[in-house]
Amino acid sequence: MKRRILIMGAAGRDFHNFNTFYRDNDDYKVVAFTATQIPDIEGRKYPAELAGSNYPEGIPIYPESDIEELIKEKNIEEVVFAYSDVNYQYLMSKGSQVMAAGADFKMMGSESTMLESNVPVIAVCAVRTGVGKSQTTRRVSDILNAMGKKVVVIRHPMPYGDLVAQSVQRFENYDDMEKHKCTIEEMEEYEPHIERGNILYAGVDYEKILREAEKDADVILWDGGNNDMPFYKPDLMITLVDPHRPGHELNYYPGEINLRLADVALINKVATAYPENVEEVRKNIQMVNPEATIVDAASPLFVEDPSLIKNKRVLVIEDGPTLTHGEMKYGAGAIAARKSQAKELIDPRPFAVGSIKDTFKKYGHLSDILPAMGYGKEQMQELEDTIRNSDAEAVVIGTPIDLTKIIDIDKPHTRVRYELEEIGRPNLPEIIEKLNL
Repeated sequence: MKRRILIMGAAGRDFHNFNTFYRDNDDYKVVAFTATQIPDIEGRKYPAELAGSNYPEGIPIYPESDIEELIKEKNIEEVVFAYSDVNYQYLMSKGSQVMAAGADFKMMGSESTMLESNVPVIAVCAVRTGVGKSQTTRRVSDILNAMGKKVVVIRHPMPYGDLVAQSVQRFENYDDMEKHKCTIEEMEEYEPHIERGNILYAGVDYEKILREAEKDADVILWDGGNNDMPFYKPDLMITLVDPHRPGHELNYYPGEINLRLADVALINKVATAYPENVEEVRKNIQMVNPEATIVDAASPLFVEDPSLIKNKRVLVIEDGPTLTHGEMKYGAGAIAARKSQAKELIDPRPFAVGSIKDTFKKYGHLSDILPAMGYGKEQMQELEDTIRNSDAEAVVIGTPIDLTKIIDIDKPHTRVRYELEEIGRPNLPEIIEKLNL
């Protein structure tokens, strides 16, 4: 008898675990996926075209809130936890719920799911969402390009639309983002690489993605999402640690795994963190991974037009996942607004509409910042309406993408940019040069 499996996910790691381990494995039958974190994922199917010959009707995706009923009604024997950036209390509470309902609770390790590449792989991961992976990935790509290497970036999955159409996505120009109907979250990650002339891949089937990327690449740069583990076995693994959230590197799944796997532990934001917090994370790195090379870095902020902020009541818009999954109460935009002497950071909650209002209810730690939620055209319109409703004198855009390219902002606005800069030595160029790629 095949062992009956349910995979708990959020349209990323869950699909990858299925594709790499379960899809063609005759010892198991994956009966269902559950979904959380991302809106409008549940109620769909993992399609037969991707699920393989063992699943001619595809695999249904249910809300995670139904998990106890699903375990009992569908005789689930084993539940696989397959999403990221959750604290250990949350993780084991889910495990307790599953085990009390009668199933085993499982997490899959790196060797079960990492694919081997035929070209070198550098992976950029983190212990939490919002530590600075994006600017670190950009920094690494700049170093590799300066070395004359052809870089292909493979981004952690964000398949929120037609899964078959999104199986293998290749991005080389701005038209490709429109063609693939990218969300704000996707565009935030893809646009900076397209600006640099890098080819970027993403999608659902990361074995097929890898084989296509290998045709274009001297080096593959894995751009991790949330704080998930890499999908590919890296030749160099860089894990970011955040001194603004000291202790999280030892208390979040799978962030601690990334720290233990790291060849390089990069402490970002040291210029804006308390020195004692920097030392705390440094000690924690040395405790769990004494072999890791520690690199200190900052992500200095650059405001395009500070005069629009000074002495004004401003609405700050920040990267959505950093605030939601990442549990941050502020981001680059808020820091820049305060440094630029804003009179006030207004509370966007009274002006929020639709799903934006629901986001504030779900994430109660948010107050004077607006997460750039945009998982579809309707939500993008609600974000636009929320900004329009506000009584701000100006808008500070702290997102990695220029929001004005995709929504109308009817108030004076300025953008905050940030790039990674190492402090002292060792630094990333000398570490990467030693790889002899």
